[in-house]
Amino acid sequence: MQGHKIVTRDEWLIARTELLVKEKEFTRLRDQLSKERRELPWVKVEKAYLFDGPKGQETLGDLFEEQRQLIIYHFMYGPDWEDGCPSCSFWADNFDGINIHLNHRDINLIAVSRARLEQLDAYKKRMGWRFKWVSSYGSDFNRDYHVSFTADEMERGEMFHNFRIEGFPSEEAPGVSVFYKNQQGDIFHTYSCYARGLDILNGAYHYMDLTPGGRDEDDLPSTMAWLRRHDQYVR
Repeated sequence: MQGHKIVTRDEWLIARTELLVKEKEFTRLRDQLSKERRELPWVKVEKAYLFDGPKGQETLGDLFEEQRQLIIYHFMYGPDWEDGCPSCSFWADNFDGINIHLNHRDINLIAVSRARLEQLDAYKKRMGWRFKWVSSYGSDFNRDYHVSFTADEMERGEMFHNFRIEGFPSEEAPGVSVFYKNQQGDIFHTYSCYARGLDILNGAYHYMDLTPGGRDEDDLPSTMAWLRRHDQYVR
């Protein structure tokens, strides 16, 4: 950042207001996109799924609790993994504290992983998280929502990921899926997103975007090479 242009306050104000025009246009486009997202058609969930949670076995309908809308974060944590994914852990650091606000807008947010419940509980305790996290171990749920891949798919490098056939470097992928439950108890899948579609859900990244240095990832060997679980940073 050395050699960055330095100007007077008046010159800065001119440049800032020019950027504000673009920011406002971006906000309007984002609002329009959100409207179109809400208008997507729905798919009725016909399959029965069971999850292992704090109350024992729970159905997909149980995960809504008192709300009509359910957001599931597909957290990368395979049954044979020692720890949860560092990137998903970064996203999960944003979860605690918001569910009470979501609940008051008829929304429940939880995480789902294929790892067994005891693995999730131990990792959750280590990370100091409070959000609800259930296991889909033994269920088709992760496969059906395209966040878990078979060994054969991995070998061929052909997974259905982010709505197309492509390679992916892991047998587990992150994602978000959204569901709605009507008064009759019918459940509908309304939305899913993967890859950079998850970016907007990470508040820390967007704070970084406000700074002169930004995310500062362009020269790294991989995008998130700097990242550590929050208990692994060397202070």
